[in-house]
Amino acid sequence: MSRTVRALSTMASPAGQRAKLLTFFFHRVLDKPDPMIPGEMHASQFDEALRWIGDQFRVLRPLEACERLAAGNLPARAAIISFDDGYRDNHDVALPLLRRHRMTAAFFVATGYLGDGVQFNDRLTEAMRAYQGDAFDAGWLGLGRLPTNGLQARLQALHRLREGIKYLPLAERTQALERIEAACGAASSRGARERIMMTPEEVQALAAAGMEIGGHTVMHPILKSVDDDTALAEISSGRAALSALLPRPPQLFAYPNGKLGTDFEPRHAEMARRAGFSYAFSTHRGAADARTDRMMLPRFMPWDKRALRFKLQALKVLLGH
Repeated sequence: MSRTVRALSTMASPAGQRAKLLTFFFHRVLDKPDPMIPGEMHASQFDEALRWIGDQFRVLRPLEACERLAAGNLPARAAIISFDDGYRDNHDVALPLLRRHRMTAAFFVATGYLGDGVQFNDRLTEAMRAYQGDAFDAGWLGLGRLPTNGLQARLQALHRLREGIKYLPLAERTQALERIEAACGAASSRGARERIMMTPEEVQALAAAGMEIGGHTVMHPILKSVDDDTALAEISSGRAALSALLPRPPQLFAYPNGKLGTDFEPRHAEMARRAGFSYAFSTHRGAADARTDRMMLPRFMPWDKRALRFKLQALKVLLGH
């Protein structure tokens, strides 16, 4: 069956002008499963996923793949692997597995969180992890009382809280987050667990290992939710911070959250271009081809943990389904 899927993938993405580029994207690779973040891969799952990807695709160096897409000389079944945000486990867990499989990846880093920083969604997760009650009063967010008696209920409450505050203006989101942390008895959750983001030195180690480092702004704002001056500063300052760490300025960028029309707009693509990036990635599901705007490259997040279904999902993306 693997040979059949690979043959179909070759038909869907032949070499040359008709080639397509499929970009897989991940956030974390945990050392072991965490029930509070079930959507994130752990080490053995990622090891399997890399094997599945390697069976079906030719994984290229990310910048090389983008340049070959633009030049019209990609090989058949071309693919990229990418990570967003800059989590510590990208260095500690994902890097050794990538090296074992002789693959490279792009790591899009939000520079403002390097070191001891914690993004809002991770603070929210830790708050709900610490919460002891059977229901959380979110009436002030218009969400009513959210059941938290059991893992699935707690995960649903976490999802609703995340969506309820994600698109608030930054100052309001921070206030809402702090109110939630206080209500959960987790006001100090920012420092309650071990460091989860990479240090600058770990980013440099990724680059030294042959990985591609890309921009992801400074503080990971929803670009559409901030004014244009702030958006441009976030994009440009993030690139400048990475340029100071790396042998050469980064050429790749990924939009925070990444949904066109919801999280960013075409004007932000122009900002990324002005800041010096050559290629930029959204989270629009799809595969890029010769017609794709190089500042709007799509990506695919694999969701199935079974080999055949994983491969078929990737094939469907190549086919435009």
